[in-house]
Amino acid sequence: MHSEHRQWLAYLISVILLLCLAFYLVASIFDHANAASAPETTASPPSVNDVNQTPSPSHVQPPSPQTKSPMASAPVLPLQPATLMNAVQASSSGSPPEPPVPTPATIVVSEKAPVPPAPKEEIKWLTYETTAFYLNVREQPYSKAKIINVLEQGTIIYVLLTTDNGWLKLKDGGYVHGGYAKLLKDDVVRIASLSEPNSEQGSDQISEPIADDSEPNKPSSKVISDSGLTESDIGAILEGTDLADQGLEKAILDVEAEYGINAYFTIAVMKLESGNGESRLAKKKNNLFGLNAIAGDAYNKALSFDSKADCIEKFGQLIADKYVDQGYTTVEKVASKYCPANSRWSSHVKNIMSSDYKLL
Repeated sequence: MHSEHRQWLAYLISVILLLCLAFYLVASIFDHANAASAPETTASPPSVNDVNQTPSPSHVQPPSPQTKSPMASAPVLPLQPATLMNAVQASSSGSPPEPPVPTPATIVVSEKAPVPPAPKEEIKWLTYETTAFYLNVREQPYSKAKIINVLEQGTIIYVLLTTDNGWLKLKDGGYVHGGYAKLLKDDVVRIASLSEPNSEQGSDQISEPIADDSEPNKPSSKVISDSGLTESDIGAILEGTDLADQGLEKAILDVEAEYGINAYFTIAVMKLESGNGESRLAKKKNNLFGLNAIAGDAYNKALSFDSKADCIEKFGQLIADKYVDQGYTTVEKVASKYCPANSRWSSHVKNIMSSDYKLL
C-alpha cells in the first residue's frame, strides 16, 4: 500500500513539473508576441552633433537597477527576415539581440542644366571710303566736337548708322560727316548687343541736338588743323567787308571738313588776296585768291568762277594737292611757293588770322 502511494506521488510531482514547464514556455511565447506587435518607429540617422556628443566607451557607466535599459527606450526598427530570425534565436538563448545595422541613405544630387548663352544680335554695318583729303573724326556728330582722329583720302571705314544731321557713326568709335565718304558695299557681322543702356558709346539714336558750347581754337602756323569755327563765327569775322552776306561760311567750313585746311587760313588768304572782297577779280570773276593771276596779264589769265563758293572749293583742292601733299604744311612753307615775290606774305596772313581770332 505504501509503495502504491509513493508511485502516485511521483506521478503527481512529474505532472506538476510538466505543467510548470509548459506554463513557462507559454508565458515566454506571449511576451515575444507582445513585443513584436508593439508600434514601430523609423529611426533617423544620427546627426553630426549626436555623433560628436556620444561619450567614449571609457566614460560609459553601467545602468543602475532603477534606470531603464537603453534597449527598452530605443525605437523599434523594422526588421528584415534574417534580423527577425536572429531576434527569435536570441530570445530563446536569453541573450539580447544584436542591433540592426542601418542602411545608408542614398543622396540624389540634381545637376543644374547648363544655361545656354544669350543669343547675339545681328548688326549690319555699311562700308564707306573717305573722299576728303583729310577727314576729321569727331567725338560727337557736330562740327565743333573734339577731333579724335584724322583719316586720309581712301580710308575704308565701317558705319553703324547715319544720324539725322548727316553724320556717320563709326564702328570703331567717333563720327565723320557723311558728305565726305562714299558707300561701297554692305557687310553683315554678328557682334554683341549694342542696346545696353550703360554702354560707353551710349544710345545709337541721336534724339536731341548736342549743345555747342565750345570756343574757337587759337590759330597757329599749321595749315592742317581744326579751327573750331562755326558759320556764325565766320559771319562775325567777315562782317564789315565785301565778303559778308555772300553765303561763304558753309563753303569755308566744307573745305576744312573735306581737306582739313584750317578755316582761319582760308579766310586770311581770301582777305589778303581779294582786298576784303573789293578787288576787280573778286567782283568780276569771283576769284577771291588771285588764282592763276600771272604778273603782266593778271586779270585776263586769272581763273573765273560761277560763284565765290566755287572759288573757295578750288582753293581748298589746290592747297591740298599741290602744297600739303608735297610737304608744304605751314603758312611759311606755303608762302614760299604761293607768293614767293612777297617775303612778308606769311606775316600778313598770320596777322589776319590773329586779328580774326580776337574778333571772337
